[in-house]
Amino acid sequence: MKNFSKKLSLLLWAFTVWVCQPIFAQITYQTPPKAIADLVNAPSTPSVVFSENADWMLMLERADNPSIETLSQPELRIAGMRINPATSGPSRSRGIENLKVRMTRSGEEIQIKNLPENASIGGIGLSNDEKYLAFTNTESNGISLWVVDLSTFEARKLTDAILNDVYGNVMTWTPDNQILIKAVNPSRGAMPQAPSAPSGPIAQETSGDAAPSRTYQDLLKDPYDEQLFAYFMDSQLMLVNLDGTKKAVGPTAMIKSFDLSPDGKYIMVDIIKKPFSYLVPASRFPYDVEIWSSAGQKVKTFAQIPLDEVRPTGFDATVTGPRSINWRADKGAVLYWVEAQDGGDGKVDMEEREIVYTLAAPFNGPNQKLATTSLRFGGIAWSTDDFAILNERWFGARREIRSVINPSNPSQSKQVIIDRSYDDIYNDPGDPIYETNDFGRSVLKRKGDLLFMNSEGGSPEGSMPFLSTFNVKTKEQKILWRSQAPYYERVVKVVDEDATEFITLKESTDIQPNYWMVNTKKRIAPMQITNFAHPYEGLKGINKQLVKYKRKDGLDLSAVIYTPEGFTPGEDAPLPVLMWAYPREYKSAEIAAQVRGSKYRFTRLSWGSPIYWVTQGYAIMDQTEMPIVGEGDKEPNDYFREQLVANAEAAIDHIVELGIGDRNRIGVGGHSYGAFMTANLLSHTDLFAAGIARSGAYNRTLTPFGFQYEQRTYWEAPEVYFNMSPFSFAHKVKTPILLIHGQADNNSGTFPIQSERYYNALKGHGATARLVFLPHESHGYSAKESILHTLYEMDTWLDKYVKNKNKIEPSK
Repeated sequence: MKNFSKKLSLLLWAFTVWVCQPIFAQITYQTPPKAIADLVNAPSTPSVVFSENADWMLMLERADNPSIETLSQPELRIAGMRINPATSGPSRSRGIENLKVRMTRSGEEIQIKNLPENASIGGIGLSNDEKYLAFTNTESNGISLWVVDLSTFEARKLTDAILNDVYGNVMTWTPDNQILIKAVNPSRGAMPQAPSAPSGPIAQETSGDAAPSRTYQDLLKDPYDEQLFAYFMDSQLMLVNLDGTKKAVGPTAMIKSFDLSPDGKYIMVDIIKKPFSYLVPASRFPYDVEIWSSAGQKVKTFAQIPLDEVRPTGFDATVTGPRSINWRADKGAVLYWVEAQDGGDGKVDMEEREIVYTLAAPFNGPNQKLATTSLRFGGIAWSTDDFAILNERWFGARREIRSVINPSNPSQSKQVIIDRSYDDIYNDPGDPIYETNDFGRSVLKRKGDLLFMNSEGGSPEGSMPFLSTFNVKTKEQKILWRSQAPYYERVVKVVDEDATEFITLKESTDIQPNYWMVNTKKRIAPMQITNFAHPYEGLKGINKQLVKYKRKDGLDLSAVIYTPEGFTPGEDAPLPVLMWAYPREYKSAEIAAQVRGSKYRFTRLSWGSPIYWVTQGYAIMDQTEMPIVGEGDKEPNDYFREQLVANAEAAIDHIVELGIGDRNRIGVGGHSYGAFMTANLLSHTDLFAAGIARSGAYNRTLTPFGFQYEQRTYWEAPEVYFNMSPFSFAHKVKTPILLIHGQADNNSGTFPIQSERYYNALKGHGATARLVFLPHESHGYSAKESILHTLYEMDTWLDKYVKNKNKIEPSK
């Protein structure tokens, strides 16, 4: 009897332990319904690169999604990088598998011959004279360099698999048609082996200097990681001739990047130095900026950039010392860079916040002051020696300033031509159009005081892109051409000097984007120059509309609604709805209310699109605006929860009032910050039948030095971090929620532990929840098996908790 009691106690203990454990299961990959799977497997449309005069275009045919077997290959995750150790290249690249040339006017299409077998092409670059095309090809044991002779359209292999593509750029053309490459150090030897046992504990120490840092993944962890990082960064620049001969240029080093001067006489080389960091990725490691001759002799150590672990908080903070060091595009060999005057602290109020300097070859004179900025430096668009555009931006005010400067006379005051909120799409004059100069560099396309501009053309009716001139003296803009309903059309290439002939990409709701040649001077009919087929047979005939409605506080909102073919609102029974969204923060209610997107855009699917479910009888409410507004000295996130709920209520009311949606059968979902939104909505409302949250962050205390567009730290605004965290309110979730996350997510702030901890909190409070981890997947999913399984999980969840919940009949 005593033994029996003991055995019974052990059995009860084992049962208690078993039932208290999380239920994890290794399941096999599944596929969604055939209509969805067919859309996933639809052929991709080639991307296009035009020659300078647009006589021909290069057609890039991309490979399909890789298999999970490919994604499962060995991978190193060090210093914020993900490296394939077998190739000394990125571990998750998806290459081009075929190249063709198409003549724009005749339509003749020419296949590039002798391409590598099972090609995985990347790094494509045209020589300055456009006689040759260089590209890299990833093989099983490395990355090789190839060249295409564009007179014969034949490809040739120039090097063995010697390129080093783990970080930065890997090749560039010289003016005399040689190719400067970054190769693996030929003397690098074998990869360091992991020690059989650690040599001691890992220690970090701080000496009192504040070093706030965002949350990074894949950082260095120990001395062995440091060895691996140094090993894979070890590089040798080489000059490769078109006959395949090559020679070393300069010494070996941990080369971060390199940039040839426009005249080809100098090379700017960034060389990473120790000490490495366990707190920040390689992009913030210390490095020297050296200037070499084209033969590889060091001319000057231009700058020594220190380890960037310590900088002020806020999105307008930056480093001290030289940064954004580049060659002027309009000069043979002139450097320009910027230096902050406020210690990199955006909270310091200064009139001349930054100074832009230049220094010309041979780089032994004093630095020349070019311009000053009141905001953060945002780059320079070059034209000629007496004309350039200086860009400044300030995140806190969502402000940008563009000014004309005279590089030949720095004492001449800059002339402000644009000063605006960069969130304001209705009053966006657009971005300058560029052309290639004699150095092969991109410079502004202009005629005297006239800049040529390309704009998205935001309007209350949606985007209507336009081509224009902008007079920098009068600030007057003249529209030369504009997209017309029922099409969404935008200029992608200006052909002539007056912008009267150009190439557009034209599409409509059910018309696949194709390229057209337009001539406004000759007034001839536009000529279609590509004829890409509609890839989605299963979506033909669906209905798409851009809808506008109001939030309860009067803020204008919008969304794009898709309904199945043949559906008639008011006559047919209301449909189950999948609402998909991504919140955005604004500093102005007026700007937040602007309509974004176009109802005339082609329905293009990506792996993460919600539109697949229109084939399953759902109405899809996509691009559902979820603005969070904080005006003046108020931050948007001070009102996150209440505005988020108000946005959702308005969207639901509108789709129900249209006779499209069944109020009792509405699911909500999103990816990344959209997942965060979804979890919040399920915590604080009972509006939805179910939720889907992919690759989200749910506990903001795990991102204590800022997240998304929140600049304040946890210690500055603890109530914001608590109130915005779905984890804080897991006990309130009564709506079924599906969590999906890539196990290898390296996006800052959305580590897989976010979903794991949130799921445990939900389970602990009795919520209906499911957590699916996708092996080897990052923040976005790439393996075909992973994508199909994600869609299977979503479809099963929606079918169970949305489509088949409390159906109602249409009101008579």
